[in-house]
Amino acid sequence: MRAIDLFCGAGGSSLGAVMAGAEIVAGFDVWQVAERIYRANFPRARFYLRDLATLSESDIRGLCDDLGPVDLILASPDCSSHSLARGDRPPCGKSLELPWCVWAFARVFRPRWVVVENVPALRRWRSYESFLRALRERYHVREQVLDASDFGVPQRRKRLYIVCDRDADPPEIAPRTRPAPARDVIDFDRYPYTPLYTPRRARRTVERAERAFRALGRDAVYLMVYYGSGPQWQTLDVPLRTVTTSGHFALVRPDGRGGHEMRMLQPDELRAAMGFPSDFGLFGTRADRMRLLGNAVCPPVMRTIVETLTLGA
Repeated sequence: MRAIDLFCGAGGSSLGAVMAGAEIVAGFDVWQVAERIYRANFPRARFYLRDLATLSESDIRGLCDDLGPVDLILASPDCSSHSLARGDRPPCGKSLELPWCVWAFARVFRPRWVVVENVPALRRWRSYESFLRALRERYHVREQVLDASDFGVPQRRKRLYIVCDRDADPPEIAPRTRPAPARDVIDFDRYPYTPLYTPRRARRTVERAERAFRALGRDAVYLMVYYGSGPQWQTLDVPLRTVTTSGHFALVRPDGRGGHEMRMLQPDELRAAMGFPSDFGLFGTRADRMRLLGNAVCPPVMRTIVETLTLGA
């Protein structure tokens, strides 16, 4: 199976497809940091540093001539304008329309399969139904929200997958494993800690910690969560909450001297929480690595999707 990955980022979808037996022919992204990471991890694939929204049909036909036939298009259009996490910030009009780039490539490349990943809130996009109608002109389409924790990933991460098959109705994607706990990705003693109570510590951080102590007790080891409207802490016995582009998780534990210490979870730990193997190359600034991870597709989920699609082909 030959595949291309649109809006590929670090290459989570590509890695999942490779695990399922696919050959990745090319990745496409507009970010140079993503290019360096992708080329390092998929040295046999072509990489196109292109803004897909600017490509004409003629441009895409030229790419098709260069790459040859493909069986599968993977695509993860920028989700920031659809995500509820953006809060009150206005959506970007260009970002909102990026899913149409997937349809433009599908029309030209004519693959057997197309898989689009995005946040579930994509369904609120004003053009969502029109987008589905366009896909259904040539494909059988299944929409399914999947939680990465059902596929061996130690993280609660719900994403919408639009799965398209030109020749048959796409099968339902079934969960593979029981959820794994957050503690599975934490290296407790590798990274340095700082005291929880210091003059420089933000008041809101201390207040979060105190709320967690009231709920869990002062002997608990737990994660402080710096986003969302729910409880701003979680235990280590359940999957990590959704990894964001800021990596807002702090590990808090007793320091053995009657006090407490804390540190932020590190990119290597969050890489594991996304389902990437430890030998997947991830380099650059901490901010760049966090952005790549927070925007990535969990490889085990995509592996299951591709395996399921091709099982009866």
